Amino acid sequence: MDSGVPPEDSGVPDDDAGVPDDDAGVPDDDAGTPEEPLPTGPPVPQGPANVPEFDPAFPGQTRVPAIQSRTEITVTEIASGFRNPWAIAFLPDQRMLVTEKPTGSLYIVTPEGAKSPAVTGLPAVDGRGQGGLLDVEVGPDYAESGLIYWTYAEPRTGGNGLAVARARLVDGAQPRVENVQVIFQMMPTLESTLHSGGRLVFTPDGKLFVTLGERSILAGRVQAQDVRSHFGKVVRINPDGSVPDDNPYLNTPDAKPEIWSIGHRNILSAALDSQNRLWTVEMGPQGGDELNRPEAGKDYGWPTIGYGEEYSGAPIHESPRREGMEQPVYYWDPVISPSGMTIYTGNLFPEWRNNVFIGGLSARALVRLRMHNDRAVGEEHLLKDRNERIREVVQGPDGALYLLTDATNGKLLKVTPR
Repeated sequence: MDSGVPPEDSGVPDDDAGVPDDDAGVPDDDAGTPEEPLPTGPPVPQGPANVPEFDPAFPGQTRVPAIQSRTEITVTEIASGFRNPWAIAFLPDQRMLVTEKPTGSLYIVTPEGAKSPAVTGLPAVDGRGQGGLLDVEVGPDYAESGLIYWTYAEPRTGGNGLAVARARLVDGAQPRVENVQVIFQMMPTLESTLHSGGRLVFTPDGKLFVTLGERSILAGRVQAQDVRSHFGKVVRINPDGSVPDDNPYLNTPDAKPEIWSIGHRNILSAALDSQNRLWTVEMGPQGGDELNRPEAGKDYGWPTIGYGEEYSGAPIHESPRREGMEQPVYYWDPVISPSGMTIYTGNLFPEWRNNVFIGGLSARALVRLRMHNDRAVGEEHLLKDRNERIREVVQGPDGALYLLTDATNGKLLKVTPR
């Protein structure tokens, strides 16, 4: 049991052995430009490892060389006054949907920072702990349907669980949603305020990935590798909640047919790369945050293997590796407490193209990974001088990065070249 599981990502972290393919590719970050030498030198300054006895499975799996962006940046505060905001999604006119975790409120924010009244019509949330209103995404067919999708901790008899809903957004002076449909419910129901997961990622072929946590408490943790439970899984559904006919566990007896991959702890970061493959970053315990590329039917090891320990210092894993379980592409020990993720494809920052950006909560930084042949080769912690917990990072249609800070007076920030 996570003795002393910290409250919502509170500075102490919240979260394959197949070594990843060498050339499967988040494409080289310098594609189309002369090849730059790979970084060398010491890693980003950090404390000692919590579990130093666990060695990485391959060179460059942790503590890659520190790098520094050549482009100077400007950070602009667009809006503030959000209570622990969690997610950003862009409407076609470049206004943003912003969720507020504990209150269950959704706002529409203009590029200049004007904030609408809270959107009405959303279902009630269980806003305790790490619950509440979480991710939001604009449906791929929004221009025709007006549909938006969101994740939230759904209050239920006997506990709660993550749910995914969709509804038509009705714009106006008092925006609202109508025809709300709950298209997915994490099962089983459990009484826990921790580890719900909750990121949504649409794919170009019309499917929807949902990332799920294992609820942290022991009763949930032990289900992370059990295909009869949604806990600790990535699931893949159609936009109406039905199950794609090529999901990996569709014909496995008693398995939840929505499951895509198993053995995860708590995934709060997820994005597609330029090849439309899913990447995630999950919260480790004390040590062992992981960058993974979840593939159909694979087991990512939690809680059997990993690179961390209990918050008490007690061991969790006998070994960080086991046959049939996937190794992370990269891991952090000590942790960054990841939440929010984008893989940069814009033109404002050419040197950042195909780099991975992750919000760091305990790291109080925007974490940048330079990638080469599906491996991390350099790491940078941006915005450290602001000393703010970064909850969300998305790429805007203008190529800028947009961030949310996790605070009772949370801010919406925009990162552009100076």
